[in-house]
Amino acid sequence: MSIVPGGAVYMSIGYEQFREVARDLYSRALKKIPADTHRALAAAEQVETDPRARDNLRFLRGVAKTTEQQSRHACSDAGFPTYTVKIGTNVTLSGDIRRGFVDGFAEMVDTIDPPILQFITHPLTLERSYSGKDMPILSFDVIDGADYVEVICSPKALGSGRWAALEIFSYPTLADIEAYVMDCVMKAGSQHCPPVVIGVGIGGSFDNAAKIAKSAVLRPIGTAHPEPMVAEMEERLLAAVNATGFGPMGTGGDTTALAVHVDYSAGHGFVPVAVCFNCWINRRTVARISDAGEITHVE
Repeated sequence: MSIVPGGAVYMSIGYEQFREVARDLYSRALKKIPADTHRALAAAEQVETDPRARDNLRFLRGVAKTTEQQSRHACSDAGFPTYTVKIGTNVTLSGDIRRGFVDGFAEMVDTIDPPILQFITHPLTLERSYSGKDMPILSFDVIDGADYVEVICSPKALGSGRWAALEIFSYPTLADIEAYVMDCVMKAGSQHCPPVVIGVGIGGSFDNAAKIAKSAVLRPIGTAHPEPMVAEMEERLLAAVNATGFGPMGTGGDTTALAVHVDYSAGHGFVPVAVCFNCWINRRTVARISDAGEITHVE
């Protein structure tokens, strides 16, 4: 709460809220699989034609259920902290926002049960720790007219993170773009722990294409791009990915991907294309902080 000249009182969002959200979202992401992913795994099991793949999908669904019931980690690789912060233009911010995320993650490390291993790695020395330069990684955007801040936590682990890729083309055709996506899929094989969700970002600048791909991979499964041309591209790519036959956990079958989500940005004649993956756990937790400081967990 802040007091301005004249005695007016207004609420603000600051250090304490961001610390709490950073702590809780990360812990939830390790122990809770999104509802849309539960539904997608169940739907995939119903249409999968390979008996071994059906068994694997059934096993993964059991892991997801046990994870939540027993408050355990769905995967031993906890990844590293990444948050997307979308700030409503009608909110008031105060205090040390970045420090809130740093301290929230540190508190999570100290209190989570079971504990997590040291996965934050210095890229030059390969020394591992629970902290490091620029950790947590924060990305910011704005939401015009909103009276809340939305925070998305999506820890990225080695399996899916290793295979993200980006290439820049000059005036590519749709066929060129789709061929590149499939090239990334074939290089990854089953090393990203399928069935995966695939995000594709096209256009804009080098960094913006990667941001678009990351946002696309976090889109709820079952949603299609609003533009028919892009939605049709998503359908073609999903069919092509599942025709590779890698299947759940690479043991064969029809279900290598649960979804392919594509988005784009206008740009120039040079066209970056970014591809990223989320493993079968599809880690994604979301909370909103109202201008009054109230925290609501959206998923």
